[in-house]
Amino acid sequence: MIIRSLILSSLLFLPLNAQDTTGTGSLGGQVLLPGDVAVAGAKVCVAGTTRCVESGATGEFLVPELRPGTVDLEITVAGRPAMTQAGVEIRAGITNRLQLVIPSLDALKQEVTVTESVSMVPDEVKSSSFLIQPVEVYKSAGALQDVSRYLQTLPGVVFGADDFRNDIVVRGGSPLENLYVVDNVEIPNINSFASFASAGGVVSMLDAALLQDVSFLSGGYPAPYVNRLSSVLQVTQREGDRTRFRGRLTAGFAGAGGIVEGPIGRAQKGSFVASVRRSFLDLFTDDIGFGGVPVNYSYNVKALYDLTPNDRIWVVNVSGNDRVRIRPDGEDEDQRDNIYNITYDGWRSATGFNWQRLFGARGVGLLGVTHSEANLKARLENQLQNNLNIYNENNREGESTVKYDLTLYTPMLDKIQAGGNFKVFRIRYLTEQPFGFDNPLAPRPGANPFFLDSKYLAYQSSGYFQSTRDLGSRLSLTWGGRVDNYSYIGATRFSPRAGLTYRLTNRLAWRASYGQYYQQPFFFFLSAFPVNRGLIPARSDHYISGFSYTVSPTFRITLEGYRKYYRDYAVSIEYPTFTLANTGDTFAVNNILFPLTSAGRGRSEGVELFLEKKFTNKWFGQANLSYARSYHAALDGVMRRGSFDSPILFNAVGGYRFNAKWEISMRAIYLTGRPYTPLNETASYEQNRAVLDTARASGVRAGDYSRFDFRLDRTFTVRDNPLLVFIGLQNAFDRRNFQAVSWNRRDNGPVVQRQLGLFPLIGMDWRF
Repeated sequence: MIIRSLILSSLLFLPLNAQDTTGTGSLGGQVLLPGDVAVAGAKVCVAGTTRCVESGATGEFLVPELRPGTVDLEITVAGRPAMTQAGVEIRAGITNRLQLVIPSLDALKQEVTVTESVSMVPDEVKSSSFLIQPVEVYKSAGALQDVSRYLQTLPGVVFGADDFRNDIVVRGGSPLENLYVVDNVEIPNINSFASFASAGGVVSMLDAALLQDVSFLSGGYPAPYVNRLSSVLQVTQREGDRTRFRGRLTAGFAGAGGIVEGPIGRAQKGSFVASVRRSFLDLFTDDIGFGGVPVNYSYNVKALYDLTPNDRIWVVNVSGNDRVRIRPDGEDEDQRDNIYNITYDGWRSATGFNWQRLFGARGVGLLGVTHSEANLKARLENQLQNNLNIYNENNREGESTVKYDLTLYTPMLDKIQAGGNFKVFRIRYLTEQPFGFDNPLAPRPGANPFFLDSKYLAYQSSGYFQSTRDLGSRLSLTWGGRVDNYSYIGATRFSPRAGLTYRLTNRLAWRASYGQYYQQPFFFFLSAFPVNRGLIPARSDHYISGFSYTVSPTFRITLEGYRKYYRDYAVSIEYPTFTLANTGDTFAVNNILFPLTSAGRGRSEGVELFLEKKFTNKWFGQANLSYARSYHAALDGVMRRGSFDSPILFNAVGGYRFNAKWEISMRAIYLTGRPYTPLNETASYEQNRAVLDTARASGVRAGDYSRFDFRLDRTFTVRDNPLLVFIGLQNAFDRRNFQAVSWNRRDNGPVVQRQLGLFPLIGMDWRF
């Protein structure tokens, strides 16, 4: 009742999050005299352009849609000479907010003083948003220089069933419900060792050393985004050096590699940056404890060029290929519960071309043409049946998109955003499971044999409109909606969005938002069985409300309550307690391939407290405490605890710089243990395989999860260039947290699988 009251009573007072659909940033703030006296009518100009605005009655000003980079400002106040402020940074999708203090008349200098500077989401970004600095991803203990793993430290976000993977579960949703956007390119999956019908993997293909800005929206995001049920991760990679060629060598958990960057042309109109990484564990061993060793490569490229003062183009590519060959040793105690030989070989690539056109102070347009492709080959053999081939796949998915986003500033509607996209999917599946699979949900072995040989085209199209305007000096409204058509399943959906922000004081705001979100089931699920073609888009409704308090430019506190309702979720026809909403990303997708129908429903709700201190010269940190519940119903209609229902979640992450040579970072995490379905031990003994007691679905809760990570950095100077060397420990206290229950078919007995124990970390970064 407390959560419901918090949400409903403040629904009219919360704004929405917005997408960086234009590749531009904004500059805003306040012009003041000494003593915090507001200056009205001050003229603020971007040097070398015609972009000028005047400050309002409270000294506030905003210069929207500026190209990323560094600019100089010219400030003119009546009765005073023009003053300057050099080196102001503009970043895509972010508002850089300054406090510009005009010197007194008797001062000798003709420069303003910047007393406060803070990066903020744009005005239309109202709730459930987090700006992540690159240093937080690159240097945080526990993140392993992986942006997805850093997201696992944010409010309401937990990892999936296995902390060896980087899956993220947002506010009770499934890992399958998240959207990734990199430099305006939608990427189906940014991770290595990713199966189809998944959104996570082992480690990100994105190089943390290339990150410029990362924004994460955990709910209530607005109309410009392609629909997903839970969250949006938006990444802007930095551009290369426009003045000289440079290099960088790195090594860490994601592998060893290098970065090269430099100018394009001689007039500093463009640049490129490229990264290549390769894992290296296979150079030292052929088995890291599970019967094999993974090998992966990743490639990141970004090239940018200014055609004219108003036209900029950029090309981005994110690619990776990976392979692993697992042959468990039945004599090894740690591998005896695995009887399957696994061969996996995959690659994925996403490329995007973008053309940005500035219309001066009137707005900006962004045209994007993108293509992503993924291919996966996998083979599964049963060692106890003379290495019988029980599952084989050779699948390929391609996605081509043309999209256009337009932002305009009009007298009546203030800021309006409109756009749309058209997608073409090229699908080829060749998958067989000739003898069925010993699905633990099935009372008998060999469930759901099938042979899939399918090749087809599918289409999706969408359009959106959104308006953001101020209703007085304290109230801001964002409203809009989008229409999405899913041709393959013959469905069209309209998604309304609305939100408000009410500024109670200059530091305290009260916020609320509402939105509907739809997501088509993955094509692999739709294609596996003929009946699955009848699935419809799943729906979630977000209600969010809360407060944000700005203590200082680098320190904020937020308190949010949310409730999400789910309907039309895909659930099993044969196993009435199973819903895809409870399914985490998995390496064994064949475990969840069976006939489905859109009959699932659910809800999740929670309250999140978040404290954040952004990085300065000395330290950064954030801590959050959440109380949340999630429930889902499958075909039998019984609302049960969700698989990711962890009522209490606590995270604390921080780093401290002692001096120019030494830094340390730490992370502590605690969450209530996850619910799971226990084994039916009688049936399991009789059949010598795992058989779940579905009458007790999600009926047992695992022990609580906790972990502590730390990392120590030391910077040296080699040939006049900085060399960073770091060491650390993941799970420093070697706590073997619960992962799952399974069955040892060699010994015919139950097994409790445990998470990773103590894991050493070492790496380096040399810039030259």
